[in-house]
Amino acid sequence: MTMTEDRRDVHDRRSRQGRFTQLPFAAVLLVVAVAALRIFQYHWREGAALIGAALLLAAVLRAVLPTARAGLLAIRGKLVDVVTFTALAAAVLYVALTITGGPFGSA
Repeated sequence: MTMTEDRRDVHDRRSRQGRFTQLPFAAVLLVVAVAALRIFQYHWREGAALIGAALLLAAVLRAVLPTARAGLLAIRGKLVDVVTFTALAAAVLYVALTITGGPFGSA
């Protein structure tokens, strides 16, 4: 095998792996997009709950996937990411499920 063929082989493996590396992040963004749609439709509690669900999804995906496959969900160490995503999800879900009344009315 020549040096050029070896470089092509390495490049082919990287491009195949790189295509699907960001799918977990895309899945989380899809849930956030649906949440934003619900918020813009004046269903802010449902949208906020969906954002909390997206954070929980991010925590689960980060916990399950190896760092090389987690894509943009991998920010710090795995434990720090999972704990942070889970804590933020708990805070957002708490706010979404407990606040009543307010300027947006009750839904």
